[in-house]
Amino acid sequence: VGSVLYVAAHPDDENTRLLAYLAGQRGLRVGYLSMTRGGGGQNLVGAEQAELLGVVRTGELLAARAIDGAEQRFSGARDFGYSKSAAETLAKWDEARALDDVVRHWRDFRPDVVITRFTTQPPNHGHHTASAILAEQAFKAAAAPGGPGQPWQADRLLHNQSHWRLKPGDDTSGFLKLDVGTYDPRIGQAYGEVAAASRTMHKSQGFGTAPDPGPIHEYFTRLAGTPLTPAQDILAGLDTTWGRFKGTQALRDALAKAAAEFDPRAPHASLPRLAEVGALLDQAPDAGWRAIKQAELARIMVACAGLHLSARADAPAIHPGQPLRATLTAIMRTPAAKVRLLRARVAGGGWVKGTGFMDRGNPWSLTASLDPEPQRPLSQPPWLERPPALNRYAQEGDEVLVADAPARFQAEFVVELAGRTITVRRPVEFAQTDAVRGEVVQPVELLPPVTLDLGQRQALLPHGRPTPLELTLRATTADGAKGRLSLSAPKGYTVTPAAVDFALTAERPEQRVAVTVTASAQARPGPLVASAQVGEGTWALHRDVIDHGHLPKRSVLRPAEVGLVPLALAPPQGTLAYLPGSGDEVAAVLRAVGYTVDEITVDQVAAGELKGYRTLLLGVRAYNKHPRLLALHPQLMAFVKGGGRLIAQYNTNNHFNPLEGPVGPYPFTIGRDRITDEAAPLARVDAKHPVWTTPNRLTDADFDGWVQERGLYFAQTWDDRYQTLVHGADAGDEPLAGSTLIARHGDGVFVYTGLSFFRQLPAGVPGALRLLANLLAL
Repeated sequence: VGSVLYVAAHPDDENTRLLAYLAGQRGLRVGYLSMTRGGGGQNLVGAEQAELLGVVRTGELLAARAIDGAEQRFSGARDFGYSKSAAETLAKWDEARALDDVVRHWRDFRPDVVITRFTTQPPNHGHHTASAILAEQAFKAAAAPGGPGQPWQADRLLHNQSHWRLKPGDDTSGFLKLDVGTYDPRIGQAYGEVAAASRTMHKSQGFGTAPDPGPIHEYFTRLAGTPLTPAQDILAGLDTTWGRFKGTQALRDALAKAAAEFDPRAPHASLPRLAEVGALLDQAPDAGWRAIKQAELARIMVACAGLHLSARADAPAIHPGQPLRATLTAIMRTPAAKVRLLRARVAGGGWVKGTGFMDRGNPWSLTASLDPEPQRPLSQPPWLERPPALNRYAQEGDEVLVADAPARFQAEFVVELAGRTITVRRPVEFAQTDAVRGEVVQPVELLPPVTLDLGQRQALLPHGRPTPLELTLRATTADGAKGRLSLSAPKGYTVTPAAVDFALTAERPEQRVAVTVTASAQARPGPLVASAQVGEGTWALHRDVIDHGHLPKRSVLRPAEVGLVPLALAPPQGTLAYLPGSGDEVAAVLRAVGYTVDEITVDQVAAGELKGYRTLLLGVRAYNKHPRLLALHPQLMAFVKGGGRLIAQYNTNNHFNPLEGPVGPYPFTIGRDRITDEAAPLARVDAKHPVWTTPNRLTDADFDGWVQERGLYFAQTWDDRYQTLVHGADAGDEPLAGSTLIARHGDGVFVYTGLSFFRQLPAGVPGALRLLANLLAL
């Protein structure tokens, strides 16, 4: 009955070695409070950005916690991208509300020990520093009267020293020290091995980690609370047993007996003793710990009985008005006596009487149905049920305590184990067998009967030129859908067609509709809204599907609309080759405004298939994603020398993943410099350079309206044969000139740019498109 809360800023900031050790070896309740869901980061496994990336990274954190045994928690703050200062971060997060979130978690979790990953001292990522500042503030604020929940005083606040800040030979004698790499014979692994599997779930960030089977020393500094000396354990002086509460001696004796008598070869034999523990636990004095341990005991007893309980549906989704059908199954796989299935149901439906006493290996099943009430919310990540603000999710009060929603549909089984009645909930799932992955399961979702996919969030429309958009209607269930699609846009736009009848079936669940939108010279930015009339209901929702092998498949819904942004853009010329990197939507935007774009592969580059192209555009992190490109450097430079244009978007280069070779025709190095203020002034280095005039005449207004940042991973050093394009800086920083390098090489041009076109183009920023168009035309 001891608890430790770890506090940091993002998914992947947590120390999985420490979490796994404290939860597994020390038997503590351990939580990780991440201030954000990581939507401002990059993505190595797909094209998801912003809120969709936040959904991916939330799933990765939950998957990591399922391995290391800790719990996951979040504040309502959004990851708005890299921040150079805690002051900026706290201002954007609304410091008072962010502190309220932390205090709310503190009082709900009731930690004995709180550990921070980062310090309050810069230099650091502003989110990192802010997470430490908020933890120090909450140590006092959570114990003070007032505010949400009941006041809670944590015993101590510690800082977990980062290994990358400790150099070989550093004096560590002043730190508290803990070996978290101990071997646990119960699981046949050291906790460094468990931690590696947990950290490897952060696949979108490329954090696959090798297991460490030996000793791992972690170091700590006391920040507040009970004094500690370096020789002491970080939990020294804390009673983490039921002995911390009066009147629990009988419970402690019963737990000791249950542990002493447990036989792993016959776990069912422990059920009577565990039932005795349960009866005493029901009288435990602390309501919070009582509820937590009652839930743990229920899970233990079900596992000891070898009781399999599941609910499987015949389809992955239903829509409002469609009944849910599921098969509920119960199998007892041990010779346990006195195990009864009393009743079962799909939650919200009627109870069905169970089988009574269960026999080993004799399955019980029933087919249950449920007609969901019309007002039941559609499946959606709970933090996105309402549109978020710029830097915070639209969560109020205790809504921030919900890391993620349980499956929309649940089955309930009421069982009696050795006389103790327990209600067990299981998600209603849809299962398929994949030839490679084996059984793949996903929770059944409640979705609209039809979704409308406009393909993009923003559409850049050159003045006077009909711009094609493709809308896809999709039925979400085998029932199909029939109705009428309607499209509407603000004054100044012509939309053709404005309405289309559709009929979707199980055999033809999709229908593509070619739409043409023309912006007049008087058009102003505004939304193109799509809606579908199906029966008596109108649906206007777009559906994104998060589908990566390491996470359960899930849907994210948003309004079916696309922002229309008119702009002046010279007609594109020729065909360009695009080699995707780690995922971006730049090529799709270029196609939409009239470019002919061929996606190519590394194999095609190796085979010399660039000869038919004048321009090659590399996707973000292309060299990180395809290290083989470095070996193809001679071929790429020959392409440039022969008259080609090669534009390389940003790549990362650090001691974890260094670039092992040249990228351009002349030496340059990629650093970590960036401009995080999307409105930071940018000054032209050479106002007469053709990039400012051909084919689009650019002005300072083309740097207005950018989102999240100007750019990242700028060049740090470069050969004199490179020209720089612009220089600028965040407030208080020295000017940076390495955002874009341009060099002539033979008859062609090489460009490296850290400007964040991958964010700006999907966000519909016209000036960024006009600038990229000019780079493509050099």
